[in-house]
Amino acid sequence: MIALDTPVQFVKGVGPNLAEKLKEKNILLVEDLLYHLPFRYEDRLNPRSLSELVPGEMASVIAEVRGTALLRTRRMPIFEMTVGQGTASLKCMWFHGTYLKDKFQPGQMLALYGKVEPSRSRAGNFKMIQPQIELLPGDKDAEAAILEVGRIVPVYESLGGAQLSSRWLRRVIYRLLEDLGNSVPETLPVELCERMQLPSRAEALRHAHFPPAGTGLRLLQSAATPAHQRLIFEELFYLELGLELKRRRMRERLGPALMADMRVREALKRVLPFHPTAAQKKVLAEIVQDLRQPTPMRRLLQGDVGSGKTIVALQAGFIAIENGYQAALMAPTEILATQHYLAARRLLERSKRQPPYNVLLLTGSLDEDRKRANRGQIARGEADLVIGTHALIEEKVEFANLGLVIVDEQHRFGVMQRFRLMKKPNAAEPHVLVMTATPIPRTLALTLYGDLDVSVLDELPPGRTPIVTRRVPDTRAEEVWGFVRKQVAAGHQAYIVYPTIEGAKDDQPELDFAHDPEPDTSLPAKSARGKVSGKKQDPKAERLFKEKAVLKSAVAMLVELQSTHLAGLRLGLLHGRLRPEEKDVVMRRFQRGELDVLVATTVIEVGVDVPNATVMVIEHAERFGLAQLHQLRGRVGRGAARSYCILMTAGSPQPVSPQAEQRLDAMVRTQNGFELAELDLALRGPGEFFGTRQAGLPDFRVANLLRDRKMLELARQEACRFVASGETEMSRASVETVWSHLRAHWQRHYGLVEAG
Repeated sequence: MIALDTPVQFVKGVGPNLAEKLKEKNILLVEDLLYHLPFRYEDRLNPRSLSELVPGEMASVIAEVRGTALLRTRRMPIFEMTVGQGTASLKCMWFHGTYLKDKFQPGQMLALYGKVEPSRSRAGNFKMIQPQIELLPGDKDAEAAILEVGRIVPVYESLGGAQLSSRWLRRVIYRLLEDLGNSVPETLPVELCERMQLPSRAEALRHAHFPPAGTGLRLLQSAATPAHQRLIFEELFYLELGLELKRRRMRERLGPALMADMRVREALKRVLPFHPTAAQKKVLAEIVQDLRQPTPMRRLLQGDVGSGKTIVALQAGFIAIENGYQAALMAPTEILATQHYLAARRLLERSKRQPPYNVLLLTGSLDEDRKRANRGQIARGEADLVIGTHALIEEKVEFANLGLVIVDEQHRFGVMQRFRLMKKPNAAEPHVLVMTATPIPRTLALTLYGDLDVSVLDELPPGRTPIVTRRVPDTRAEEVWGFVRKQVAAGHQAYIVYPTIEGAKDDQPELDFAHDPEPDTSLPAKSARGKVSGKKQDPKAERLFKEKAVLKSAVAMLVELQSTHLAGLRLGLLHGRLRPEEKDVVMRRFQRGELDVLVATTVIEVGVDVPNATVMVIEHAERFGLAQLHQLRGRVGRGAARSYCILMTAGSPQPVSPQAEQRLDAMVRTQNGFELAELDLALRGPGEFFGTRQAGLPDFRVANLLRDRKMLELARQEACRFVASGETEMSRASVETVWSHLRAHWQRHYGLVEAG
């Protein structure tokens, strides 16, 4: 008897060998297979006639094979096929299409899906380049005829070659649904389904895979049918339910209650270098309220570049120290950790306390004797504030009385690293303040960091002048270098940033820019999920593509600028391959004004603070992601002088892509980090925006956090309502259904979310 928890190898048509291939896609059970939903649908009930095609549109057509040919051009083999309906015809082309030779015969019926383009060929007015293609069944295949034609047909992402194709999936899933019937167990409370008018789980799965006649194609493509909405809500409801339980369990834990009485407030005033903004006061009040509780604080502090997050975090650390506890601040890079260390020392020196506060730095590059001595002071409780990198979470580091953990640029750490610092042996669990300069919409932040409350700094400190942002092609480079010289002559400094260290090498970790050049017709087309269709691309074509995008590098341009455009100026070089002590020397020289221009990679993206720097030149700006561009721009504009960000783009032979145009236009249009984050999220999608596994976001089977944000908020509300009053509003059977499903599925499907 087939059930949802039956291993897939026992499904008819699968067996042990295919089960192993499915396992690679994390499909182990019947339930996993049923939740592998179609990524699009084709209307084969009312297919588009060739005469109705419109250039520029994506279209599905059913047509008959008229003829094929394999053309051997100088660059690559091209497979051409002419298909037709009556007297109308359509030309289709596949680059590197040798693998399609001899696969099609005249008279066969095909379903094609692709972008319609105009054609001057005698074979028809239109053509499709690299369309997705499916051979339709003959008259003898009755089951396939039911599934493949005369209906809206689901199209699945292939799970691995021809054996696990979309057509194979249709058959297997259709049989599974037939065998299961209405025996699919319900996961949501009956009362909730009735109140929200949600279909049953069995009906939702059936209609999501095989939509009934009359279902709107547009609703299907946007996952807006009742069936899709039910499955999306279910997935998000259980995610939010688990997170709500985590939040409630967190409130039951024992944490140090820290007082912010008159004595502490007066001490705070003595160390503050300027009058705080209204936003900083508001956020600090939220933090103080948390610190007073006997449960550990878990708070996310979001703030745009330059909004003053660090000073707020150090104030929180100061409160912990004044209460007799230690504070720790973990930063993602040694440069940033060192900068925080120097800033904290300057800040705490203002208090004139005797004995002075003991601020320690702990990074991987310190010599062993210094590290050993610092670890000893930390363990004996002699260190008040410890600032460092990943070195803080090493097993050798033990705190005597850790009261507050501050994590800077949370998105750059793996999900468990924060926990390893939190779990250092203590009588009580320390308070935790997480900071990020990557603004995240509130609902998504509450999901991504499920155990954290959210505070937002949405105001820049006084004295900050808006940064003038301009976009110029590299044909105007001479003007740009002239402007840099003028700024240096006026006593200011400049950054010049490049995407690579030494050139377009695959092993360079700082190539973290956006890969979205215009599609090159020498490469196979990509499917809707981004996988190359057909066979692997030709190595020669791939090399040609890479050669077209010649990137300037920091090392080469330092030499060129020193000898030409910026000759006579003092230039320095900073990139990720330098040893930590070398980076520190270069950065200190730039901060002291001993260098006029710093040529760098994105290693300066986070936390570098030089108020005298007024110019940021970013070469190949079209190759950087929006978040990176905004972070880089935030390195200037930190003093009173007017500052400038110049986005220099390369022209021919690699034009700027439409996606890059959007990023660059947004950078020129606004400096609002939250607005830019919204656009970045829309352009990249949640998985890439958050860096799913790094950030701790689960792999959703049905939901999409960008598309389904309204449903996410609704699911959160319902999850909170269920935890608060589910026992009184619903039957015992409904409540037990929910808890048993959560226990069975939480770790498997949502395990990437941070564990409490």
